[in-house]
Amino acid sequence: MSKDYYNILGVNKGANQDEIKKAFRKKAHECHPDKPCGNEAKFKELNEAYQVLSDEKKRSQYDQYGQTFEQARNQGGPSGFEGFGGGQGFNINMDDLGDIFGGLGDIFGFSARGGQGRRQERGRDIEVILNIDFKEACFGVEREISLRKTVSCSKCKGSGAEPGSGSETCSTCRGTGKVIKTQRTILGNMQVQAVCSACQGEGVIIKEKCRHCKGAGIANEIASLKIKIPAGIDNGETMRYAGQGEASARGGSFDRTQDRQAGDLYIKVRVNPDKRFTRENFNILSRAEIGIALASLGGKIDVETVDGPVELKISEGTQSGRVIRLKGRGVPHVRGGGRGDHLVEVIVKTPTGLSRKQKEQLRELGI
Repeated sequence: MSKDYYNILGVNKGANQDEIKKAFRKKAHECHPDKPCGNEAKFKELNEAYQVLSDEKKRSQYDQYGQTFEQARNQGGPSGFEGFGGGQGFNINMDDLGDIFGGLGDIFGFSARGGQGRRQERGRDIEVILNIDFKEACFGVEREISLRKTVSCSKCKGSGAEPGSGSETCSTCRGTGKVIKTQRTILGNMQVQAVCSACQGEGVIIKEKCRHCKGAGIANEIASLKIKIPAGIDNGETMRYAGQGEASARGGSFDRTQDRQAGDLYIKVRVNPDKRFTRENFNILSRAEIGIALASLGGKIDVETVDGPVELKISEGTQSGRVIRLKGRGVPHVRGGGRGDHLVEVIVKTPTGLSRKQKEQLRELGI
């Protein structure tokens, strides 16, 4: 009896490719053989249906031949039916399986992304804590830092080969860095790509390994880097410097190593506290103490800001706790122009240790 592939996947005949793929994913998850309620036969049937309906040419032939599709397929015609069942194994779309079963390679012992070639080799990321002063955080600063990390070998330039020794194309993979293997799984025979074990995916065989790095292409050294801290950065913020982390092994000049990447460097900024100022978003807060006479009569005082001393006008009758705004004297905005404000809280200091005469004068003033 002919199989209804649309019914197997639970979609209608007008379903688009996204709907077919979504239905396959859902049902394949439900009946995967490795799950307690899995069903191997149903799983294989789902895959067979998906292989037909996900291919526009095969789907068209299936729709055209209808009930005679199986017979035409088993008899070897028309073209386009090869590679389905019959005990001969079948082709697998590795991208789809890789999306659906992230751990499929662990189960069957192959990479579900094998069809895409070698996975990129990437060096480790590095995180560094950098302490700066409050004023440096406001206006930015340039620092030079030194850190020990793996870098591309200075002797072999990352190739792993002793200078002058050269290399030769790997005879096992013929320079591709990968080989094709046929593996038997519960889904049938699969052809998958694997990293060539002879050259470790490089496509070349080094005649003589570099004596400095022993063929790894990397060495542990102290590297210096100039770091530019932007104006307005806040305590705890992190900056990312792409490619400034640790180098990856064999990241040198051979074509097979072009996809090897260094990790990233993350600079986490710690702003040292300043006893004169505190920060609130892009505003700076501080306090200024004044005497009772100045508060009563008014006048001018100098207050400290990140720009240096600035004259602050005190109005007559200023009360303790009043906040005076110095516009544009705060922290520069990291993105875009402009600055925050500097807010000065005025604290009226009550005099102590007054003489009898001074107390009488205050009583006369009614203060």
